[in-house]
Amino acid sequence: MQHYNYQETFKNVYDKAVSLYNQGNRDKDTYFNADEAAFIDANGWRSQDFFDYAEDLIHHNDPSYEIAQSIEQVRREYFMHIQKGVASNERISSADLPGKSETLDGFVWLPRMLPKARGKLLGQLPEETMYCCGGDRLFLQTHNIHPAEFLRVVWANLDNDDGIVEFVKSRSQVPDN
Repeated sequence: MQHYNYQETFKNVYDKAVSLYNQGNRDKDTYFNADEAAFIDANGWRSQDFFDYAEDLIHHNDPSYEIAQSIEQVRREYFMHIQKGVASNERISSADLPGKSETLDGFVWLPRMLPKARGKLLGQLPEETMYCCGGDRLFLQTHNIHPAEFLRVVWANLDNDDGIVEFVKSRSQVPDN
């Protein structure tokens, strides 16, 4: 695998997904040829991620390419350096995610977002669950946190919800510039 220029191939795969979705193709299983699918797998990603980014970009004009790429870069780094390129066989269950209105230390959505972010980082999200969905984006925008930055904070506090809550609190108090 080419590590030096993987971002160029990532952009090509991303652009292809957006184009196919924009043309009306909703069958993500037809999006990528064998080489592209192997590239996606070798970097710890899912074809579903590219489909989800394309769908949300077309329907909501968000997340941008830059946000998608930065999220997937964090996932790739975790996959390459912590998981040593070995995909997890475990999946979290969407049915077990906390409710959308649940709170943690006064923050609505945070209890739901924490297992999603961990699942994204560890490569354990089920196909029907997206990290950086509309609800995640609203939470992150409200609290002035970049989606990739949140993943890095989760990585640094993998088993420490209190550390993540403290980060969200500190960011929430920063005035807009």
